[in-house]
Amino acid sequence: MKENKNINFLNDIYKIVEMGVIGINDVINKAKKEKFRELLEHQRDEYNTILKESEQIFLAYGAKERELGKMVKMNSKMMSEAKLFKKDDDSTIAKMMIEGTMKGIKKLESCISTYNEEDEEAYDLSLKLLDMLKHNIRDLKIYL
Repeated sequence: MKENKNINFLNDIYKIVEMGVIGINDVINKAKKEKFRELLEHQRDEYNTILKESEQIFLAYGAKERELGKMVKMNSKMMSEAKLFKKDDDSTIAKMMIEGTMKGIKKLESCISTYNEEDEEAYDLSLKLLDMLKHNIRDLKIYL
C-alpha cells in the first residue's frame, strides 16, 4: 500500500511537469522576443530534467508513469489558442504561463501536504519542482 502511495505521488508530480511542457510547447512559437523564447526553452529543459528524474524513480518501483490523456492535451492546446486569438503578445503568453504555473504550485502543495515524506527521493523531487515553479513565476513576471 505504501508503494502505491509513492507511485500516486510520483504520478502527480509527473502530470504537473508534463502539463508545464505542454503549456510551453503550445505557446513558444508565438513568443515575439528572443529572450522570452529562450526563457521558455530553458523552463522546458528544466521540466524535462524533472520528468527524467521521476522516470528513474518509477523504474526503481518497477512502475510506469501515467501520462496525461489525449483530451487533456487537446483541451490545453484549444485553451491556449483561444486565449491568444485576440492578443498573442509576450505579455499575454507570460500571464497564461504564470496562471498555469500557479495551478501547478497549488496542486503540488496539496500533494506534498498529504504525502508524509514516505519516499525521500520522491519528496525531494517534489520540493525541487516546487522551487522551480516559484522561480519560473519570478522569471515570467518580467514579461508582463
